Amino acid sequence: MSRQLPKICRANSVSRWSFAIALLVGASASSNLQAQSPSSAASAPIYDLLLQGGHVLDDKNHIDSVMDVAIKDGKIAKVADHIPASDALKAIDVKGLYVSPGLIDIHVHVYAGTGERGSYAGDNSVPPDGFTFRVGVTTVVDAGCSGWRNFEDFKQRIIDRSKTRVFALLNIVGSGMRGPKYEQNTADMDGEATAAMALKYPQTVVGIKTAHFEGPEWTPVEQAVIAGTKANIPVMVDFGVDRPTRPIYDLMTKKLRPGDIYTHMYSGLRHEQDSTTLGPSKGLIEGRKRGIYFDVGQGGGSFKWSLAVPMIKDGFIPDSISTDLHIDSMNSAMKDELNVADKILAMGVPLKEVVAEMTSHPAHEIKHDELGNLSPGSIADVAVLRLEKGKFGFTDMVNTRLDGTEKLLCELTIKDGKIVYNLNGIGTDLWNAPPSPNAGEAYRWTTFAPHAPSKQRSEMPH
Repeated sequence: MSRQLPKICRANSVSRWSFAIALLVGASASSNLQAQSPSSAASAPIYDLLLQGGHVLDDKNHIDSVMDVAIKDGKIAKVADHIPASDALKAIDVKGLYVSPGLIDIHVHVYAGTGERGSYAGDNSVPPDGFTFRVGVTTVVDAGCSGWRNFEDFKQRIIDRSKTRVFALLNIVGSGMRGPKYEQNTADMDGEATAAMALKYPQTVVGIKTAHFEGPEWTPVEQAVIAGTKANIPVMVDFGVDRPTRPIYDLMTKKLRPGDIYTHMYSGLRHEQDSTTLGPSKGLIEGRKRGIYFDVGQGGGSFKWSLAVPMIKDGFIPDSISTDLHIDSMNSAMKDELNVADKILAMGVPLKEVVAEMTSHPAHEIKHDELGNLSPGSIADVAVLRLEKGKFGFTDMVNTRLDGTEKLLCELTIKDGKIVYNLNGIGTDLWNAPPSPNAGEAYRWTTFAPHAPSKQRSEMPH
């Protein structure tokens, strides 16, 4: 026979159990509230990454001193004299190194993969990711490989698939930079059609390019300016073959607008240099007065010491440092963005200015001032650079050498708040050491590898 408690006893029992449960729930809630209290929350990491003790060079914000840089959710969160290591999932000691915004190379050729021979919309171009992060570059601008006719193929083939941020200057030639058959065709230089394509993709197309023209006419420059004006973007000029009928002085004083860009400034192929003073020619002097920007664009054949040394000595330094990267220049005198920067350093331009010419200056030239700086809230693109001391040699387009005593090396590159290149593994745990306390959470910001930390790694004996 089952035994049952009287109803009143059962009610009292239930009440006692309810009271006990309420006490437990209350205690648990109180515990949760304490766990979420300000004093407890303050001990949790606030930032994803923290670069500590590096010499920050940020031209836009006038910073040239040792500072800490904190990053959160792909953005710069804070730049200050001291930020505690405990405030970040991963703190990286960068003492003795320079910390700058991610570098911006505004003259490259990266429309690769079409298979077209002898074409910058093909085999003459290189895939961007192989040449960017390892030298601190996070943003590049393809300089006219595609025109309005083939830009969308370039966008689908390269821009949309690259981890590097790729912008484009549209070639004024509708078919792009595909060799003389196309580039000398004035009938395919259409400012209206080019502007329409630029306006269709305003977040990607940042300018218009004219290049390699051999004829006596002003057609490519005039049509490029029409396109640039309609789309409100700059024109970059590679002035092609030198012609008396279209002198560089007229280009600078009559054809280009303030804010347009003259690349290959130290080539000597188009009267950039005054033959008497060896400084800049009158055309370049007047162009700079009018607000035209001057870009290095070394390439395979557009930089000579006999111009660069006396012109820089005369004070005519670059507004921006770029490579003109392609299959020839990458293994010749140019090599990469930092090697071009080393040359400007070797001629006496201070490091602070050289970094500005690879960050805030090019960002401003292409009207993307959200890049090239370390302002809180800006995109967290960062280059950590080592300045090596020693004896180094730098060559030019005619295979002559200038010796220097400094050379830049990229130790770490961060794009959109994530480490994408780490030369010597700074900030990573030793393989046989206990993992960092926040290793699991920090992993998504600290490695380019596609896999998660291994179970074996986390269970290693300490």
